Order: sequence, then C-alpha cells, then structure tokens
Amino acid sequence: MKYLHVWSVAAAATLLTACGGGDSGPSLAIPPVGITTVSTGKLVEPQAPVTTLTKAQIDAGTKASGLQALSGPALCDVSVVALNYTTLGAKGEATNASGVLLMPAGSCAGNIVPLVAYAKGTDVQKPRTLANPADPETQLLTAMYAAQGYAVVATDYLGFAKSQYPFHPYLHADSEARSVLDSIRAARTAVTNLQGALSGKIMFTGYSQGGHSSMAAHRSAERDYPFEFNVVAGAHLAGPYNLSGATKLGIAPLGYQFFVPFQVTAYQKIYGDLYAKPSDAFKAPYDSYIEGLLPSATLNYTTLVTSGALPGANGESPAQVRDLMFQPAFLADAQTNSNNTYYLAAKRNDLFGWSPRARTLLCGGAGDPTVPPAVHQIPMKADFDARGVTTVTSVDVDAQIQATYGTNGAAPQDPTSAAFATYYGSYHGTYEPPFCHAAARRLFDALK
Repeated sequence: MKYLHVWSVAAAATLLTACGGGDSGPSLAIPPVGITTVSTGKLVEPQAPVTTLTKAQIDAGTKASGLQALSGPALCDVSVVALNYTTLGAKGEATNASGVLLMPAGSCAGNIVPLVAYAKGTDVQKPRTLANPADPETQLLTAMYAAQGYAVVATDYLGFAKSQYPFHPYLHADSEARSVLDSIRAARTAVTNLQGALSGKIMFTGYSQGGHSSMAAHRSAERDYPFEFNVVAGAHLAGPYNLSGATKLGIAPLGYQFFVPFQVTAYQKIYGDLYAKPSDAFKAPYDSYIEGLLPSATLNYTTLVTSGALPGANGESPAQVRDLMFQPAFLADAQTNSNNTYYLAAKRNDLFGWSPRARTLLCGGAGDPTVPPAVHQIPMKADFDARGVTTVTSVDVDAQIQATYGTNGAAPQDPTSAAFATYYGSYHGTYEPPFCHAAARRLFDALK
C-alpha cells in the first residue's frame, strides 16, 4: 500500500528534515525593549478563494494514494482560501506571512467547527505556498482534517511565498510560534468574512520542523495568551525538540546537507555570533554562497544536489556530506565547549521545561533516520515525566510502518544498500507522516 506523500516527491525530497527548537527568550506577549509593538494577525489583503474541492475529488485522491484507509472517506467538500497576514520577524520587526485556510464546505458549510493550526515541515523552495490544492502537504491536510469537519489554517512561514521577510528564521521557536498564532488570528477574520463559524476550540499540530513549530506555538498560546486561545489539544509529530542535544552528539542524520546549513546560517542572522565569517564554519566553495542559498527561489531538494549547490550527488553518506561542508574545528567546538555560540543558540531553541495544560501527543517512528526519536521525542517525554506532567502521551508508529512496508528497518543504515534507498530514504518524508496524522486525528476527534 502506498500513501500520499507529504512533500513533492523526488529522490532528494524524501530526505526532508525538519529540526526545530524553542527559544526560551522573551515572552511573545511582550516584545523586547526597543521593539515596536504592532497588531498582528490582520489580513494584509482580503482572503482569496482558490477553489473548492468536492468530496468526490478528495476521495478519488485518497483512494489512488492509499491514504483513505487512514483518513476515511470525505465527509465535507473543502474550500481552499489563500491568506496573507501581518506578523513579526525574528527580532520583532513588523512584516507579513502567507498561508492557507481549508474550510469545510458544501453540506458542511453551516457547521460550527474547531480550528486545527498546522505547521509545515522543512521547505527549501521559497516560492512554495500551501494555498495550492495540488500541494501534497495541503492534500494531506485536506483529507485528514478539513474533509472530516475541521477548519485548518497552515502558515507558509516567514521568508516564503508572499512573505516580504528577507530570510527564513529556521528552527527559531519564537518566530515560528508567532507565525502560527498570527495565522490563527487571520483565519478567524477570514472565516467570519466567509460567513463561517468556529467553535473556539484550537488544536495544534505540525510535522517535522512543524512538530517543533506547533509545540512552540502551543507553549506560547498557553503561556502568553491563555484568554485568547482555547487550546484543547496539541499533536506534535516527528519534531526535533532537543537541538542542543543533537549538537553535542554530533549526529549526521539523513538530509544533513539541507537542514544543518539552514540552521547555522539562520542562527547567524538572528544572533550574529556563530562565526566571524562564513569560512570559519563552512569549507569552500560553500562558504562563498551558503548564507544566501536557503530557501531557494529556483532550486528544490533534488536540484540543490544535482546542480552541485549542496553535496550528495555521488551517494555520499550524511557523515561524508557533513565533512565536505563544515570546518571540523567549528563542529568539534560545538560538541565539546559549553560556551560555544552555536550550541548556545541551539539550546535557546530547545523545548524542554514547559508543562502543557491541554492533552498533548508526541508521535514518531523509532526507525526515523532524519529526526531520531531517541534524540528528540524520548528525551522530550522524559522531561515531561520528570516534572510530573500527566497530559502528555507518546506514540511510536514504527510497527505500523514495518507492517505496511516490510522490515527493512532492521537493515544496517548503509547508504549504498537497497534497504537504505527504499526504506530509510522514504521513512521520514513518506511512510511516517500519515500514521502520525492518524494518531493526531484520533486525539482531536475525542475532543472536538
């Protein structure tokens, strides 16, 4: 059985990685001193209907992909509506972001519905927007949530699509959270303008980088805006919550050439102290252009590699890719020096130490070679448990993945083997997401 891909499929797309962190800096409710307070989450332009997908169209897609076994048949038509809204940049600057509202329509048009706020996985294509009914991630959200009677709002993030922000603050929890929360505010206005009705219940979810972003938004909503957002659930899927731990371990997960340079250059733009010049961190030729490479206006996961902009075209392992790109002294100091600025930036964006009041799900697969649960999900759950938090459950979908796709997950992670190419290469981007979204839906259905 095959399932709907979460991202555009190409060989490199399944290497999609999505680490994320939770900046424990200033509360989003009160911007730092010197930053102008602006009213955010307002529509920059009127909401723009794109199309309405019928139940028959949705069912045809889920039957063809095999997703319908998890999503169920569509109960509602779904209107796809483009949003463009005000938000804040990483340093509190007034800016904008775009996104999509998926609204139950047709026979469901008069229903009062809960709102799912979704955060997407790592993206390298600057023009991409989720306000595209043909986008695989949008299709997944349509089938799993909107066609089942949920309104869904999903942000494109800062620096993507219609956003005028000059870069994407990748793995920066506060700006990720703000993008998500402001998308909710914009969605509320758009729903009212469309004569729809929301129940007031908010559910957060996201996958990969989005799993981190959704947790950061969930944390901020409960901590900073408890009277504005009625959070009833959070389902944070395959998210990397332990960035500093990953830095210290020195692991080289699948897709290293995409997300680690993205993370390092984003933190440099935000904090300004990771290196004095790019060649302190990156080897040639990458040091000459890496700061302006991601996200790309023209290249995708495949062409970033096949063009030579990033390494990996010759079948290099993640560790080999790491050694081609980074100065060894830069990574060694991050591993061993507790005052290293890269490590400290990652630590600022960990998500430990908060206690969700709403019911919360962590989901991942033990075989995930991109965001390993042993590094992220398991320590996150242990952190909740150590502080007596009883609202959080953790799910491992690896058994379901192996039951569907075979047991190659037990094979050595050898990038030259067939098992690696067909199993590990598809695990995070293709196999894992539908099972985790199904787990999220079960939680949401119990609380909607």
